[in-house]
Amino acid sequence: MGKNLNKASLAGIIIALGIIYGDIGTSPLYTMNAICSGKQITELLVIGGLSCVIWTLTLQTTIKYVLLTLKADNKGEGGIFSLYALVRRHGKWTVFPAMIGGAALLADGMITPPITVTSAIEGLKGIPQVGDVGTWTIVYIVIAILTGLFFFQQFGTASIGKIFGPIMLLWFLMLGVLGINHISDDWSIFKALNPYFAIKLLTVYPKGFFLLGAVFLCTTGAEALYSDLGHCGRGNIRVSWIFVKACLILNYLGQGAYLLTLKGQVWNSATKNPFYELMPNWFVLPGIIIATIAAIIASQALISGAFTLISEAIKLNLWPKMKINYPTVERGQSFIPGINLLLFIGCSSIVLILQRSSQMEAAYGLSITACMIMTSCLFAYFMFTRRVPLVWIAVYLLVYLTIEFSFLYANLEEKFEHGGFITVIVGGGLFMVMLTWFKARKIKNRYVEFVRVEDYVQIIQELSNDRSIPKYATHLVYLTSANNPKEIEHKIIYSILYRKPKRADIYWFVHVDVLDDPYTMEYAVHTIIPNEIIRIEFRLGFRVEHRIQSMFRKVVEEMVQNKEVNVVSRYESLSKNNVMGDFRFIVMEKFLSRDNALPLWERLMMRGYFILKRFSLSEERGFGLDPSDVTLEKYPIIVSTVSDYHLKRIEE
Repeated sequence: MGKNLNKASLAGIIIALGIIYGDIGTSPLYTMNAICSGKQITELLVIGGLSCVIWTLTLQTTIKYVLLTLKADNKGEGGIFSLYALVRRHGKWTVFPAMIGGAALLADGMITPPITVTSAIEGLKGIPQVGDVGTWTIVYIVIAILTGLFFFQQFGTASIGKIFGPIMLLWFLMLGVLGINHISDDWSIFKALNPYFAIKLLTVYPKGFFLLGAVFLCTTGAEALYSDLGHCGRGNIRVSWIFVKACLILNYLGQGAYLLTLKGQVWNSATKNPFYELMPNWFVLPGIIIATIAAIIASQALISGAFTLISEAIKLNLWPKMKINYPTVERGQSFIPGINLLLFIGCSSIVLILQRSSQMEAAYGLSITACMIMTSCLFAYFMFTRRVPLVWIAVYLLVYLTIEFSFLYANLEEKFEHGGFITVIVGGGLFMVMLTWFKARKIKNRYVEFVRVEDYVQIIQELSNDRSIPKYATHLVYLTSANNPKEIEHKIIYSILYRKPKRADIYWFVHVDVLDDPYTMEYAVHTIIPNEIIRIEFRLGFRVEHRIQSMFRKVVEEMVQNKEVNVVSRYESLSKNNVMGDFRFIVMEKFLSRDNALPLWERLMMRGYFILKRFSLSEERGFGLDPSDVTLEKYPIIVSTVSDYHLKRIEE
């Protein structure tokens, strides 16, 4: 993707429409409805609100994301964790905005499927032939759609994904046509193109500033433009955005012109939606069907994005290991059952608790502002590492932190008490999981003792040739975290020599180094003693699945072909028949020793870490090892030794 990142093609543009614009593309379903909810329709409210929407799409989505942030591609990949991977070696502090942003994105994403699907289905209220559709009827339909959507995640979206693009093309064309048909309702709506009316709304209209909480709904999907950079390419995103933005603004202008015909009336968002009011009666049912499919596509994009986000966090050691399935051969397609269940429970709970889209609007968008602020901070630091003049970095931060903190303040004031606290609590919980996992690993790694391999080479060779000790395995394989090829953890030496001496013909030390590049797959071989002690170092990108056993087998096969190693069994009966020796993987399962005296904060982090370990994937499954080839060994972690007991001996 990296080579063709800037090129656009017709097929690529259609694919981009289907993958990345679901969230931002379905925002006309609820944005103007939220701005006018419960208020008397006035020219300032409609034109000022619409002006805020247009300039938010311009400043926030177009300039910040489409023009600027897309430049921060990590070998063709985007998203907050890809951005973090680009800058983390320049500043250790960057992990905190990355964790906050990732947690906020995932938390606020829980409300995207409920609000988009509910907003679409609520259009049934406007069809006389259908009759009076109750709130619970809509809730049941939405729950049924979400249940089907999450159930089919396990099968992948490769086949149906191909039709997403054409459907979203139809959706955006429908948005544009509906808007154009109603612009003539009041030509003064074009005043909204002037930012003066946006400023006037925020400063003159009673509590106008807090309308930014509703305005923000128009750009909640902007982060997806960056997150899906790897799937679509920068050129396709930038070209398709021109078409998408034009259709969105035309629809918003049409909704605004329609609303201006209702001056003086109080808008009841629970019973009417300006989006559906644009449709002629005969088209309402087909429009609802198209809107529902578009909402499902928007939800699908969110769910796929969540899987990618968590799989990246796992590889970057910011999240506990979880089972990841790959239902299709398409690059980037993954399915995480645990996250799928978490999202399904979260989405269903929001539908059951809030029930109406007007209630969900009050909770939507709060957490995503935190994600956008974190992206701004990381991108500013990215510019700093690329030696962009400090004056431009200062201008960028001044403009976008002012905009985003304004959105955050308005969202906190208007939305926190009306359901926004749900996403804040969920986001806070997800952040604590990341923080606990990250901090505990740091604490643990502080006390890992490394020793020089060369100091133990002779005794390991003697052990290997000591026939008085039963042979443990022909090939003994240890996973090591030592970055230096000349070092090894003391616990591995302890396992080989002291716990129960493990005699083997060849000792293999395997190290996995996760790189800042997304899809690198390399390995290096360090032969310490030929045919006796060998170290394999895998250098894998942060989006590469860790199938270490399969990769290790491939490396051994290549070494055999190159005559670098002899893997034939050393048992006489098997050796003369050229039978390959057995391989045994030793996995060190850690537990917190009672012989520890940690400060309170570190003790809480370590306890949280081991609670998470119980629910996370085991070490052998996390590295793709066959359990039948693995031996688990318990190993105590003593991160801080207890002070002397001052025991006194007495004579009896």
